[in-house]
Amino acid sequence: MKTYKLIDMADVIRSKNSGPYELTFDVIFKTFDDYNFFKEHEPITAASFSKLYGIKEEDVFNVIYFDPAKAVKVTIKRPIPSGALGEVDVYGAQQHAPLVHFTFDA
Repeated sequence: MKTYKLIDMADVIRSKNSGPYELTFDVIFKTFDDYNFFKEHEPITAASFSKLYGIKEEDVFNVIYFDPAKAVKVTIKRPIPSGALGEVDVYGAQQHAPLVHFTFDA
């Protein structure tokens, strides 16, 4: 068994608004081989993502593996709506840091 770092496999790891009440995370892989390996082992699931972000599993709305783009998209409920009092990232563009450090064993 070997430990793999997502940052070594991905060209793009980003977060963004998906409306005022949702955040979307995109991981776009460098190669189809990396994407297919990742998809086969499926280390990102609603359960693993909720654990990584410290949220309830039911707040992970979608985990989509999108073959044509060699990408994974995850959409979650925003903890605080965009622009609401106490919200610190209106665009949702700074929420991807835990994914940058994501590792999995395969």
